[in-house]
Amino acid sequence: MQIAYYDESGDDGFPRYSSQFFVLSAVYVHYLNWKDCLEAIRDFRRGLKESFGLPVRMEMHTKHFLLNKNPYRELGIEDSHRKHIVGLFCDLIGNLDVRIINVVIVKPRIRKPDYDVLDTALTYSIQRVENDLNPAANPEAKSMIITDPGRVGKMRKTSRRIQRINFIPSKFSPSRYRREIQSLIEDPLPKDSKESYFIQMADVVSFVIYLYSVTVTGIGAYPRRLRALVRPKEVEGWMDRLKPSLNLQASRSDPYGVVFHPKN
Repeated sequence: MQIAYYDESGDDGFPRYSSQFFVLSAVYVHYLNWKDCLEAIRDFRRGLKESFGLPVRMEMHTKHFLLNKNPYRELGIEDSHRKHIVGLFCDLIGNLDVRIINVVIVKPRIRKPDYDVLDTALTYSIQRVENDLNPAANPEAKSMIITDPGRVGKMRKTSRRIQRINFIPSKFSPSRYRREIQSLIEDPLPKDSKESYFIQMADVVSFVIYLYSVTVTGIGAYPRRLRALVRPKEVEGWMDRLKPSLNLQASRSDPYGVVFHPKN
């Protein structure tokens, strides 16, 4: 059984939107490794408390943390230390016994007026988790989704649909073939991100992927207050530190396995 924790960066609106990208990140962990991963995260957070004063129970919301917004501003953590902490999170995640799939919806490339951003991103994500588990060869392989409550209703609709009807584009022709999702069990289950270190790990990943997407696509820009603090070279370094846990087979056209859609 794989437990998949989801979080996102950017909004899922279209055709009206406030962000150029919608990034959906899934961090999935085998239930037998869950306890060890949790203890590793707890130890890591205790270390951040001792070294930088970041409270163990304070939720990690990466964008706000880097921009030094409340509640982080009152901690008085220096700019260089905040960047260093994000790098340490990437080191932690890259060394955990987890797998990660990232899907990026590039909104300026969308041509269909009825394009459903969240539905598309989640469909691609679940399909790639399914490919990784390969239930055709291992029928006992199963997965379940845990996510922040905000989008759980829409995610439930998508996950139910692709267990009944699921078309996959062929690599060898313009046609599609039908293969329903077999490994997913239960509807997506809600959990407040404040109560889940794993969802917070997905938050770190999704925001780093958002910054990476700016460089890769040449679309958009870093948040204005972030431009003087973080450089593309540093983001590339964060990606390299995450790489051991990234599912590189999710997309063979990207060195980090990031799925970009629509394609350029």
